[in-house]
Amino acid sequence: MTLSSGVRLGPYEVLALIGAGGMGEVYRAKDSRLGREVAIKVLPASFSADPDRLRRFEHEARAAGILNHPNITAVHDIGSYEGAPYVVSELLEGETLRSALAGAKLSPRKAIDYALQIAHGLAAAHEKGIVHRDLKPENLFVTRDGRVKILDFGLAKLTHAEEGGGRQTDLPTAAAGTEPGVVLGTLGYMSPEQVKGKPTDARSDIFSFGAILYEMLSGKRAFHGDSAAETMSAILKEDPPDLSIPNQNISPGLERIVRHCLEKNAEQRFHSAHDLAFGLEALSGTSGASLAPPAASFARSRARRIPLLAGAAALVIGAALGFLARDFAAKSGPPSFKRLTFRRGTVWTARFAPDGQTVVYSAAPESNLIEVFLTRPESPESRPLGLKNASLFGVSPTGELAVMLGAKTTSRAYERFGTLARVPLAGGSPRPVLEDVRYADWSPDGKNLMVERAVGGKHRIEFPIGKVIYESSSRLETPRVSPNGKAIAFFETGGGPGFGVAVRVVDLAGKARTLATAADWWNLAWSPDGREIWYAAPEPEMAPNITSLQAVSLSGKRRLLLRFPGTLEFHDVARDGRVLLGRVSLRGQVVGLPPGEKNERELSWLDGSVLVDLSADGRTVLINEGSEGGGPNQSIYIRRTDGSPATLIGEGLGQSLSPDGRWVLSTSPTTPRKLVLLPTGAGAPRTLEFEGFTVGWVSLDLGGQGGTGGSFSPDGKSVLLVESLPGQLPRTYVGSLEGGKPRPLGRPGLTPPSFGNPISADGRFVVLMDSEKRVFLCPADGGAPLPLAGLADGEFPIQWSPDGRFLYTHRGGELPARIWRLEIATGRKELVKELAPSDPAGVTSIESIHVTPDGRSFAYSYTQNLSDLYVVEGLK
Repeated sequence: MTLSSGVRLGPYEVLALIGAGGMGEVYRAKDSRLGREVAIKVLPASFSADPDRLRRFEHEARAAGILNHPNITAVHDIGSYEGAPYVVSELLEGETLRSALAGAKLSPRKAIDYALQIAHGLAAAHEKGIVHRDLKPENLFVTRDGRVKILDFGLAKLTHAEEGGGRQTDLPTAAAGTEPGVVLGTLGYMSPEQVKGKPTDARSDIFSFGAILYEMLSGKRAFHGDSAAETMSAILKEDPPDLSIPNQNISPGLERIVRHCLEKNAEQRFHSAHDLAFGLEALSGTSGASLAPPAASFARSRARRIPLLAGAAALVIGAALGFLARDFAAKSGPPSFKRLTFRRGTVWTARFAPDGQTVVYSAAPESNLIEVFLTRPESPESRPLGLKNASLFGVSPTGELAVMLGAKTTSRAYERFGTLARVPLAGGSPRPVLEDVRYADWSPDGKNLMVERAVGGKHRIEFPIGKVIYESSSRLETPRVSPNGKAIAFFETGGGPGFGVAVRVVDLAGKARTLATAADWWNLAWSPDGREIWYAAPEPEMAPNITSLQAVSLSGKRRLLLRFPGTLEFHDVARDGRVLLGRVSLRGQVVGLPPGEKNERELSWLDGSVLVDLSADGRTVLINEGSEGGGPNQSIYIRRTDGSPATLIGEGLGQSLSPDGRWVLSTSPTTPRKLVLLPTGAGAPRTLEFEGFTVGWVSLDLGGQGGTGGSFSPDGKSVLLVESLPGQLPRTYVGSLEGGKPRPLGRPGLTPPSFGNPISADGRFVVLMDSEKRVFLCPADGGAPLPLAGLADGEFPIQWSPDGRFLYTHRGGELPARIWRLEIATGRKELVKELAPSDPAGVTSIESIHVTPDGRSFAYSYTQNLSDLYVVEGLK
């Protein structure tokens, strides 16, 4: 049916024919009610002959009419003229993408610009359950101002039957192609599931999108044959040629996005158009493409406002920072904070993507399972990238992620090891690179990786992998490659508690030097110009629990960037100087099951509680308290498990509670190598002296084991001691509370576990461990140590049964934690209890478990690490 000028379709007056094809004719018309010009597509009259098809057409046309997005052609109305259905939509000025291509390719910048607009339009439609099903260059319109509009949404499902059979008009199409060409063109953008006649969903549109993006970048169709059968075969069985061969300016990240869209299996494509758009936005900075036309950007920003509560939180933190950084504020004005994460959990690592706006981070929200997410400042939502049990190392300039697979964490990031793998930011399967890696970072060109790992008892930095740049017996933390790729900055620990860390830099020849020292480390990064290293560290000299962000030049000159109340974790710096900061809340918790009760009870006192001991009757706990509100020294408390208020015993580090509950064995607050008896009631403290003996600090990699000794004997008359002298293995001794010379126990290198009661009730045996985590029963009378059978790797004893036949054991690093009862003679075990906090957010492991000899009562402690990620502007 061809309409003449002046014909009226309801309120619409036909002005002229625009084009025609197998799907009907398109006319320019005038809406007499509003005085505007519109486009009217009149569909074949055969629609009205099939009531079911007509009903479906009306349903989907109305669905398309509810779409309101700058990248989707607006549908104004539907109707029928002499039995032929028609659709009224906005009139566009410009050309189809097919005409814009005209057999040639687009620049990567323009291709990404168009692709990003299409992806946003698809996302808006898919969110409302509307799938296009016939996406191709003919159905994409480029307006004169550069905006891309998707045409014919929701209609393709109804018109496919028209294309393959039945009468077709002989009028030329807008694509200026023959009828066979139109059919093949449609086939060339079909998904494999469409070709097979299987059900389709939004992922079918994503496949078609990939074919269009491939054509925009290469100037050639992704799938094309001399016949329909050959084209369908190519879609089902063949991959299009690599883009990087004919187009050297196509980035690997962009090609990975195309390949991810064109996966034959729908399950392996992008799961949504939103994810696709995020991937394109992350690459847009390296490709030089704009994110979207101004109107589209404005629409997105309005639709993604941060909740008022989040803004209030940022203002509170900003006020606190302004109070603590008056000098900074006087010079430059206060920095601005925008919160990026809103779920309860731990943010482990965060990095800016190449565009400088997108942020990739790894976190464990509401659980202890780490995965990788992507977010942007204008959106309160974060999108998971499908990388479960993976922790982020870094993002390359080409949009590739370096991640740690199988990451196992405790309360601090330096206790993680895992397999380094590479994975495209756009999505795909990780490719393993190297095992047992602690840290990794990309070279500035994204071609090589720097790693830090422990080999042969030493920590070393390799750059590139396999070339050792620096090696040390001390831990090396958070190494980062400089912007010019000629140096690596890192923290090096001082070798034990209280020794602090050094901010160091090493060049590629292995020459290292110290630039600054700090009390502890909270990550570092290079300044955008590479002239400074920015790092976060606590400032105990200022006040308890104050963290500052410092800058140190390569000549060692330091300056303050920011001072923060509490714990501040520094993640990354963008090219324009914006930084990613984490506000961390660390809270030590103690939980216990008192005798005769069925439910666990909260036994923490302040906010840094660590369980040290549990009395044999289960009615008293000994707690070390290092709270954020406390002073520089640890405080020692005892508390009844019935929930009574805690009692402050003194300062120092509590070690053990005496069997009669009258004394606490502790280290001196001023001299850690001195042991002190603190009374739990009336009385005076008493310093213990041992002839020819120095209490030694033991720092062994025993999964939480090792310490000063300190356990009371069953009769309360003696204690276990550990001596550690320079150049010698540590040794365990038994010392009388009356003084004198202690007697050795076991052999050198064996020390008691830090937690639990290592001495049997009859005093005949003591549990000791070596540096390889092997457990021995050592006769108290001085006999040879006996290996303990039946323990799994990382499992250690925490308590004896009253008759000495059993040991209660626990394996470190597990959540939930499990308490086992091991029969010493046979090695048989039975599970006694599983322990897990009621709120698992930010909890990675249970750190100290104590159980009574009868196994009926227990207590444990853990650290809850909660953090929020912010992007901060205005630091100079």
